[in-house]
Amino acid sequence: MKAELFTKKRVIIAITALILPLLALQLFDRNASVVAKTSDTYQQLETFTAVLHMIDENYVEEIDSKKLMEGAINGMLTSLDPHSSYMSPEDFKELQIETQGSFSGIGIEITMKDSVLTVVSPIDDTPAFKGGVKAGDKILKIEGQTTKNITLMEAVKKLRGPKGSNVTISIHREGWTELKELVLTRDDIPLLSVKSKILEPGYGYIRIRSFQTNTTRDFKEALQEITQKQDLKGLVLDLRNNPGGLLDQSVRISDIFLDDGLIVYTKARREDNNLSFSAHKDFLKYDFPIVVLVNEGSASASEIVAGALQDHKRALILGAQTFGKGSVQTIHPMVNGAGVRLTTALYYTPSGRSIQATGITPDIIVPSSFLTKEELDTKKEQKEEQQKDTPKFIKESDLPHHFKNGDADQKDITEPVKKEKPEEEQQEATESEIKEQIEQDNQLKQALILLKGASIFGSFGEQQ
Repeated sequence: MKAELFTKKRVIIAITALILPLLALQLFDRNASVVAKTSDTYQQLETFTAVLHMIDENYVEEIDSKKLMEGAINGMLTSLDPHSSYMSPEDFKELQIETQGSFSGIGIEITMKDSVLTVVSPIDDTPAFKGGVKAGDKILKIEGQTTKNITLMEAVKKLRGPKGSNVTISIHREGWTELKELVLTRDDIPLLSVKSKILEPGYGYIRIRSFQTNTTRDFKEALQEITQKQDLKGLVLDLRNNPGGLLDQSVRISDIFLDDGLIVYTKARREDNNLSFSAHKDFLKYDFPIVVLVNEGSASASEIVAGALQDHKRALILGAQTFGKGSVQTIHPMVNGAGVRLTTALYYTPSGRSIQATGITPDIIVPSSFLTKEELDTKKEQKEEQQKDTPKFIKESDLPHHFKNGDADQKDITEPVKKEKPEEEQQEATESEIKEQIEQDNQLKQALILLKGASIFGSFGEQQ
């Protein structure tokens, strides 16, 4: 025991001995303000060393020095902002998993907002999404344990786990009077970032779930596939519930639709941390109008794309105010395999708007309204009842001995058209499903209406 205490004292003395010469050198700085600041830092470090020694000598239980120092470092970083943190070697490996392959969990992006664990957005078709978790939900408990003072990496570790295992979270949502407990079954969360489809002839839809390593490649392939099949009159770019991801991918996606000018730039305290990204002219030019869908779960990289296309008047932004995650984190690997995530700059749109804490304001605000299965079933029943009560007006085709349309090959227009090919039946079923999705999604429905209007009355999507 004495040997251990002696070793710990030597460590504390060594730390102090290392710090003092560095501080002494700085004290000779000619700038008085720097000298005062350095002197204050020295006093704080002296206090820190004294407290560390006091804990080591007098705490009721034996202290794990490594755990104590990691806690001190993490506390220092988390006191700066919600996104700066210390990652142990194990946590650092977890972070690297996020941009490659897949992992097993419930499928949400989280952050600390006002010191509360908050959902940035659920990932499409994941346990969290299917379970009804929404952007902005506060996770107050995980497995019955409070999330107060929890770090982001600790929360991630608790939420991830083997496929098929359950995790219980207690959430609170604005307007609720009590917590709601959700039991979610973990599943593999594939990091597939791009989905696409044809909404109607001439109108395409591409959804970017998150900005990963292959997002631009997959996006270009999806866009090429749509344009080869259709003479595209308009495109819906869906960035809702997109928590962000890699900066370079958001820049490249924006560059596809812009020929020149700024896409995004950053401002940092250190000038060498400032970055600026501009568009480049490409031999492929897309001049069809674009509507970008955003909501409360659109953050970071997705806000960069929306802000760039909005400032260049290349697209109309529709939906709800975005999350407002406009800070830049730089990952610094440490020699022991750990990592430090440090906020080093803020994002700005081409016109000079800061994204941080304000987000992107849509050109047209359409509130988010994601209905549960029960609500959709109720809405469907109400629609059916309404149709029953709606009076049926007599048409020409209802009259006896009416003249038939000569262009209809002498067939009664009230007779159902028979399908001969199974492929046609399958295609009609797919089109029916898409129509139902549009009907249930008010933001998507409004986007399609706007694109049709632009096709008729003139484009709002031509680059200025």
